[in-house]
Amino acid sequence: MHEAVTTLLRRERPVEAPVWRSFWDRLRQGGLRRGESVALLASLATRMPDRTTLTGLLDSLAADGPAGVPDEVGAAVNIVGTGGGPRTFNISTAAALVAAAMGVRVVKTGSRAYTGSLGSVDLLERLGVPLTASYEETHASLQAHGIAFAGAFVYPAELGLLARGVLPLDIRQLGGFLNALGPFLARLPARAQLTGVADRRLVPGLRHAAGHLARGGGRSVWLCVNDAGADELLSFLPNRVYACEGALEDEFVLDPARLGLRPGSADELRPRDGDPVVRFHEVLSGLSAPVARETVALNAAALAVAGRVTGDWGAALDAAREVIRDGRALALLARLRSKAVVHA
Repeated sequence: MHEAVTTLLRRERPVEAPVWRSFWDRLRQGGLRRGESVALLASLATRMPDRTTLTGLLDSLAADGPAGVPDEVGAAVNIVGTGGGPRTFNISTAAALVAAAMGVRVVKTGSRAYTGSLGSVDLLERLGVPLTASYEETHASLQAHGIAFAGAFVYPAELGLLARGVLPLDIRQLGGFLNALGPFLARLPARAQLTGVADRRLVPGLRHAAGHLARGGGRSVWLCVNDAGADELLSFLPNRVYACEGALEDEFVLDPARLGLRPGSADELRPRDGDPVVRFHEVLSGLSAPVARETVALNAAALAVAGRVTGDWGAALDAAREVIRDGRALALLARLRSKAVVHA
């Protein structure tokens, strides 16, 4: 059995970057024994690794990172959650569109559903919005629309190989750790990233991952948690934000009441029966419940503030509400869908 697997199972010492690189080499070469991928993922899912192991994992997967990423891609912001928590409509995808309609450059990463019924990739597929397949396509979408939904090419190929290595078992039952770490594995330099964390137990490890990413890429990485266990900011509960700005770390409470946002509950964010595309249109057009609109607006405003487009939360919230109210967010979605028809 590979040293990375046995070391993780025994927990006697950290798994450092050279051992991780050896494991990935063996995986790419098809040289792992049957069950080693399952054992590795099961161990990672059991307990968050120590900091040295986590750093080694991140560094080993970043070693073959992207070269020549267009500057405009690196200047964009990203919103992506760790998955889990209460079932809601896809808040982060709606917030990405609203922020882009406000003039914030957005490159959104995401995945298919992990615990819910519809992940961002599933929703975009239903909407007919294409994912980009390269950095060049990502840049072109940013130039044309101010937003790009990045495809699987931004993630290390090793993740797909691991998923195939556990077949016929379901990766969703074993891949919880990698799903949570996914927001920090995308090879997509960005000015800022907003990541919601559903499971508070993961916060210490993910804070380390966020700080490592911020220091290495000079970006702003915000982790947010709340008592509802949602992996987005909520407009009706205080949200604790852990902000990593380059080498600096800070934390603050984003209290919706101080921003004049109304009370509500997670029930108002749940997916309703019927067509999720119709529900998504309702949110972007302002016809949904007030809590849904305000939660999307708050996340869009956070992208503007984290990305240093503005430092004024009130102005950012007003701008988000305005692009929902005047139809600019919905019009942006329509342009992205028509682009897919043209290229079909």
